[in-house]
Amino acid sequence: MSGGISAPDPLSRQLAEQRQAQLIKPRGALGRLEDLACWFAARQQCEIPAALQPGISVFAADHGVARRGVSAYPQSVTAAMLSSLVNGQAAIAVLARELDALYDVVDVGVAGDTTPNAVHRHRIASGTQDLSISAAMTTAQAIRAMDIGAEQAKRQIQQRANLLIAGDIGIGNTTASACLIAALTGIDAALIVGAGTGLDQQGKQHKLAIVRQALARVGIQHDPLQLLSELGGFEIGAMAGFYLQAARSGVPILLDGFISTAAALLACKFQPAAREWMLASHQSAELGHALALEHLQLHPLLNLQMRLGEGSGAALAVPLIQSALRLHREMATFAEAGVASG
Repeated sequence: MSGGISAPDPLSRQLAEQRQAQLIKPRGALGRLEDLACWFAARQQCEIPAALQPGISVFAADHGVARRGVSAYPQSVTAAMLSSLVNGQAAIAVLARELDALYDVVDVGVAGDTTPNAVHRHRIASGTQDLSISAAMTTAQAIRAMDIGAEQAKRQIQQRANLLIAGDIGIGNTTASACLIAALTGIDAALIVGAGTGLDQQGKQHKLAIVRQALARVGIQHDPLQLLSELGGFEIGAMAGFYLQAARSGVPILLDGFISTAAALLACKFQPAAREWMLASHQSAELGHALALEHLQLHPLLNLQMRLGEGSGAALAVPLIQSALRLHREMATFAEAGVASG
């Protein structure tokens, strides 16, 4: 979990901004696409950043708190979803094919014994404990989860991924994420807890009561490892470790939705410099996601009212980013086109 994080290169950003000013268009005409190109230039340490090779890792785990009725679906759905993730039927699997992305599914704590062979199996336990009445995991398990995520990031970087996306599946994980976001930001849980997999108003009130019970049990806590142990999930810890390793390796991170942002907040609590390597793909429909992004000072590229998870929102933003980089790379300058710049 340790290791320094370098800052993006300001000179490369400056050179990219100068190039943007010379492309055959009014200055600022491409809006945020211009800033995207310059953002990646600073992180790839070059004036003209290369095309992206995304690496997508979906981390799967179950949550003991699911037994408290905080989800519209039973816990068994997590294990059932693994098959669709590896056989190409799940949304993120379809999008990964569309992007020609590196794609892995990692079991860090799914309950049951139905994990398909194609899954990277690093199961810490068959789900966490019920976080409303006890710590979700031991400190050793929390460290193990983060280490698994870090190793997964290293694996995809070694396979030449230059943009990393973490996805998630796990019934009950919006409850754990709401707990972490509330604890890490100080925002009232009532502004964080949402519908998750589709709870009605009564279900949301019950879920809010469970979250408040967990937060009251833990009290004020500033140590991120302790917060992960008390309130987190194995997949959330793995995602945080994944993000920290990406930042340490100088590889940009494209955040997904609510669970992803909880993991990002946790990663930044460990090492604040990690935020400089994070880009928000979209604002989900889940209550509290916008506030969590605001706390990170990240501005989402899209708002499609999604709340699927899996890394799907992040995957949908990749073509937009690729277009921004291609425009920066292939548009002519005024001088090249023989056009007066005014």
